[in-house]
Amino acid sequence: MRLDIVEEDMRAEIGSCVVGERGIHRLLERYGRDVFEAHKNYLFDATEQMMRQEIRSIPDGTYEGESFAYYDGRNEGSRYAIRVAVTVEGGAIHFDYTGTDPQSNGFVNGTYASSASATLLTLLHMVNPDIPHNAGLVRPVAITIPEGTILNASYPAATTYGNHLCPNNADAIMRALGPVIPERVTAEWDEALISQSTGQDPRREGQPFVDIYFMGQKGGSGGIHGCDGYDHIGMIDASGGVLDQDYEIFEQATPHRVLTHEYWQDSAGAGQWRGGLGTEASYVVGGEQVKIVTFGDGDVEPARGAAGGLNGTLNSIRLRYPGDEEWRTPRTKDLLHDVPAGTVYLQYSGGGGGWGDPRRRPAEKVLRDVRNGVVSVERARDDYGVVVDSERWVVDEAGTDNLRCG
Repeated sequence: MRLDIVEEDMRAEIGSCVVGERGIHRLLERYGRDVFEAHKNYLFDATEQMMRQEIRSIPDGTYEGESFAYYDGRNEGSRYAIRVAVTVEGGAIHFDYTGTDPQSNGFVNGTYASSASATLLTLLHMVNPDIPHNAGLVRPVAITIPEGTILNASYPAATTYGNHLCPNNADAIMRALGPVIPERVTAEWDEALISQSTGQDPRREGQPFVDIYFMGQKGGSGGIHGCDGYDHIGMIDASGGVLDQDYEIFEQATPHRVLTHEYWQDSAGAGQWRGGLGTEASYVVGGEQVKIVTFGDGDVEPARGAAGGLNGTLNSIRLRYPGDEEWRTPRTKDLLHDVPAGTVYLQYSGGGGGWGDPRRRPAEKVLRDVRNGVVSVERARDDYGVVVDSERWVVDEAGTDNLRCG
C-alpha cells in the first residue's frame, strides 16, 4: 500500500496489542499466575458448557448436506461437490466432509484453515450470539476435512480462491441442518460475484492503479424466522463485511467514473420474512491497458429460499464497449484484456432467499416495501398475493383477500 494512513493504521493496531499485553502483565503482577490461570480456565469451562447446551438443543442424529462450486477457471463446465455429514450426539457436534470432491488443478481450492473457519462461522449463526469466543467454544466441535479435497487441497495446488468457497461450504451445512432446526437457520445468502480492475491512470502520468469493486460485490442475506434478511451485506466471507467504497475516493483512486449504485428492486426472495436486497452498480471505465478480472459463483445458482420462501436472484456482470449496441457477459472466472475507456460496466448483485410462505407476510409490510421501491406492484401481487393501489398507496383488501383466500 502506498498510502501513509495504512501504515498509521497498522501502527495503531500494534500499539493496541502492546497496551493489551501491559494489561495482562499487570493482572499477573497483582494476582499471580495461579489465580490468573484459574480464572482463565473457569471462563473456558463455562464457555464450553454454554456451547454444549446449545448443541444439545439440536436433536441427536446425522444430517447430510451438499452444495457445489462451479468452474475452476481452467476446466470448462467443471463442478465440484461439497458434502458434509453433521453428527450431533451428547452435546458434541462433528462436521465430516468425507465424500467432498477431489481438489482442482485450477485455482478454486481451499485450505483446511479457511474451510474449518467457515464451518465454525456457519455454526455460530445458529447458536446463542452471547457465547464468548474463546477456546472453550470449540471443545465440543470436531471438523474432519480429508486432505486432497477441494476444501483441503494438498501442496502445491493453487488455493487463491479458498476464502470464496466459504459461502458454498455454508450452504452445505445449512442444507443439512435447516430441516432439523428450521427457525435457527437462515434462507441462503447471495453468492459472491466479484471483479477487480487494473490499468494505467493517465491523470497520474500512467501510474498503475488497482481496484476491487466493493460496490457490486455482494447482495443480500437470507431471511430467517422472525427477521428479514440484511440488505447488501458486503463481502462477508473474506473481508468482514466491507459494504461500499466511498464514491469520491473510488473516483480519485481510479480513473473510473461512478454511474449508479442503488438497491435492486425485486432482487430479494419473497417470504414471510423476505431476503435482503441486492444492488445495481455501474461505472464508466477510464484509464489505459485496463484489465478486469471476474470470479465467483453468483451467476449459477440463486440463493435458495427456506420453509416455503422463494429464491433470491442471480448475479450478473455485463460490459458494453464504446460503439457497441450489445452487452458482453464475461464468465464467472475470466480475464478481460485491454478494456477500452468509455466502456460501461454494469453489475447486478442478487438478493437473499426468503423464509416462510410469502402469503403469510402482513399486507402492511408488503405495502411499505412497495412504497419504498423494494418490491414492485407486480411482484407484490404475484409473490405475496397483495394488491396495492399505487395511486392512493393503500392495500386493496378485497383483491388481496381474493388472491390469498380464493
